[in-house]
Amino acid sequence: MRVFLTGATGFVGSHVAHALHAAGADLRLLTRKTSRTEHLAGLNAELVTGDLCHPESLRAALTNCDRLIHVAADYRLWVRDPAAMYAANVEGTRALLRLARETAVPRIVYTSSVATMGFRSDGTIVDEDTPVEIDQMIGHYKRSKFLAEQEAIAAAHAGQHVIVLNPTTPIGSNDAKPTPTGRIVVDFLNRNFPAYVDTGLNFVDVEDVATMHVRALEQGTPGERYILGGENLTLKQFLDRMAAITGLPSPSMRVPNSVAMTFAFFDEWITGRLRGREPRATAEAVRMGRKKMFASSAKAERELGYQVRPIGAALQSAIQWFRAHGYAPVA
Repeated sequence: MRVFLTGATGFVGSHVAHALHAAGADLRLLTRKTSRTEHLAGLNAELVTGDLCHPESLRAALTNCDRLIHVAADYRLWVRDPAAMYAANVEGTRALLRLARETAVPRIVYTSSVATMGFRSDGTIVDEDTPVEIDQMIGHYKRSKFLAEQEAIAAAHAGQHVIVLNPTTPIGSNDAKPTPTGRIVVDFLNRNFPAYVDTGLNFVDVEDVATMHVRALEQGTPGERYILGGENLTLKQFLDRMAAITGLPSPSMRVPNSVAMTFAFFDEWITGRLRGREPRATAEAVRMGRKKMFASSAKAERELGYQVRPIGAALQSAIQWFRAHGYAPVA
């Protein structure tokens, strides 16, 4: 089975690449000229240089492939130029699906995000059937992923074999960028997390997410969405878990959303607008935090044989990896 995988140099994508390798797949992996490839060491794979914003560069890579897994996305909670994010996430996905049709790739897995679900402020556990509209999407990342997901679903309804996976908040090793969630872990390890806000997320082992990408190539219903999650935890509970593992103190002071919003406004303006760097906090992130993003993976359990696991081992792995690679002091 020859698989073309986008996003292979990213956090989730690198784990998917290793899961595919373990399953015996013949791999073609999309990279960019600036991509770091150390996480792909040991894989017998063909590396293809291309860009979702220039889709014709991917036509040859898709030719003669049996499967496509599209993980790549512009994942940032703050962007100076939102158009670039929509170009990669929405237009890039639309073009890639078109190329897959034209090159006769028979099966496709599209990696969306749990962010496209219809979350509530009261912490209600949502699933794939919870009503949602684009107006509920806070920020350009969520809106772009919602629109890209709609492209995948529309392609499936038109006859293309596309399965949509919606990972929650992955935790584990190799989070080199790191992701916004990885930054929480790094800040905690560096004792830069003096307080917390009242929010919540569903956390999942990134290796479980990767394994399900391989399984979804052969299972699932085209056009359907499948949440891949683990444990629903408040941010305070997540910090307490890290405290139990590391012996470091968990913050005890809760910051009201109004205070967090004020800090985010100034950080976004000074760090983002004036200094041109990604701010540590953004107004959109604070607005997202008003909703507890608790989700159920029952559908994936029923239809894909998914097994929800506690995140203890994944969190331990993330902590060890960040320490071993210089993101935080070694205990």
